[in-house]
Amino acid sequence: MSRVGKKIITIPAGVQISINNGEVNAKGPKGELQVSISSEISCQLENNVLSFSRSSDEKSVRALHGMTRALVANAIEGVTNGFQKQLQIEGVGYRAEMRKTNLLLTIGYSHPVLFIPPPGIVFEVPAPTQIIVKGIDRHLVGEVASRVRRFRKPEPYKGKGIRYAGEYIRRKAGKSAGK
Repeated sequence: MSRVGKKIITIPAGVQISINNGEVNAKGPKGELQVSISSEISCQLENNVLSFSRSSDEKSVRALHGMTRALVANAIEGVTNGFQKQLQIEGVGYRAEMRKTNLLLTIGYSHPVLFIPPPGIVFEVPAPTQIIVKGIDRHLVGEVASRVRRFRKPEPYKGKGIRYAGEYIRRKAGKSAGK
């Protein structure tokens, strides 16, 4: 039995769960999310406790068991508290700023880069070298943070670029000065 799949999910106060036609809908104070469930996985809601079971012990069904439970748990966490990723900008003259709801990046190109967030994502720029990506969908928050980071990945010589907060960049030695 899957270790993750057999763990129960306790529904926090203020979150409503409905199960219908292979979908779990989670509605909470931050918003609403839907998670599709495979036909091999069944979901039971009793006394504010959500549990999952599978129809067979095939390898693919066992994999779906834990993944489905994790996706539903992330949806419940998202509508309750939300998710965020922090990015740091490093480099002389590199900075970020907000233009209404859009993110404007000055990161060493001949032009500034304007990033328009998808629906459900909010940017915060507490300092010119920090970006916070917030939203209720964990997958979308991670995807948008990755897309922002892709504009200027950290390079290994000076470490200039956009990185996740706390990310370690392996550094290389530059050219030798003389022989």
